[in-house]
Amino acid sequence: MRIVTWLITNAVALAVATWLVGGIYFDGPTSGMEEVKQKLLPLLIVALVLGLVSSFVKPIVTFFTFPFILLTLGLLLLVINAAMLGLTAWVLGPTGVGFHVDGFWAAVLGGIIISIVGWGVDRVWPESDE
Repeated sequence: MRIVTWLITNAVALAVATWLVGGIYFDGPTSGMEEVKQKLLPLLIVALVLGLVSSFVKPIVTFFTFPFILLTLGLLLLVINAAMLGLTAWVLGPTGVGFHVDGFWAAVLGGIIISIVGWGVDRVWPESDE
């Protein structure tokens, strides 16, 4: 159950980021039920890959850049979040999922939105101890 809530949290945060940031988008229709039908599975795939990248790659990058994170008072974490979003788009590029991140600032803004929405969803939807 924990994996399902983790995936849904990532998917909701990613959906909000694609809705708010013009440089983060999926290929296909841009409105209506047709958009939901065509983008639901790619959204879940991207959420899964983003979660895996954030779980495995981000701690390694954070560990090696820790002195710079301290030096920048944590602002480098925004760049690391943007890099994880860009890495996800790059990894999924050849697969035909149709997920795109256009530019550094779109990735930074998307990383901020994904972090805030993910945190908010975690607060609203608490984990059970079962």
